[in-house]
Amino acid sequence: MLVESYDKDGAEVYDMIIRQIFQDLQLGPSVTDMKAFVDPKEVVFIMAIKTKKTSSNTYLKEVAHTKFFKDNNQTNVFVDDENYLPHILKVLWDKYGRENVHQPDRYTIVLDGDQRFIEEYVVDNPSINLQKRVYDGIYRIVPEGFKVIKDVSRDGIIAIVATDELIRDKWVEKAEEYIDELNS
Repeated sequence: MLVESYDKDGAEVYDMIIRQIFQDLQLGPSVTDMKAFVDPKEVVFIMAIKTKKTSSNTYLKEVAHTKFFKDNNQTNVFVDDENYLPHILKVLWDKYGRENVHQPDRYTIVLDGDQRFIEEYVVDNPSINLQKRVYDGIYRIVPEGFKVIKDVSRDGIIAIVATDELIRDKWVEKAEEYIDELNS
C-alpha cells in the first residue's frame, strides 16, 4: 500500500485514513495492493486498488429448487438456504416486480406461469459485491469537495481520479500508470 504526495505529512494522514476506512468496511483481506496520490497544490486525488479474486457466482438452483404446478399454472420456488433469501427476492422483484412475486411462507415463493428457467438466475455475485464495497470505501476516502470524479477502472483494477476542477490528462495518465504497475 503506497500513498504518494509532495506533502509527507499529508501522505501519512491519508495512509491512516485509508487504513481506517478499509478496516471499517472489512476490505483489508480483499485488497492485495493499492496506490494513491494526493496533491493539495493541484487539488487532485488519484487512487487505484487491486482486489483478490472472489468466489464464483451463486445460482438460484444452488440454493433453491423449483416446481411447476400445471393445475394452477404456477411455479413454486422452495428456498433451501435461507441465507440467500434476500438475494433471491431481490432478483425476482427486479425481473417480475414485487406485485408478481408472492411469498406465502418463509421458504416458498410463488410465480405465475412456468418459470422453471429461473434456476439459472444469478442470485449472488461476490465480485460485484466486493466492487460495491471498494467503491463505497473510495467515496469515503476522496477528499471533501472533490465533486469531479472520473472512473478509469480496467483490467480488474478499480481506479479513480478526483478533483474540484476539470480533470487533466496528466492525472488520468498517472492513474493509468498505477493500473499498469498494479497489474505487473
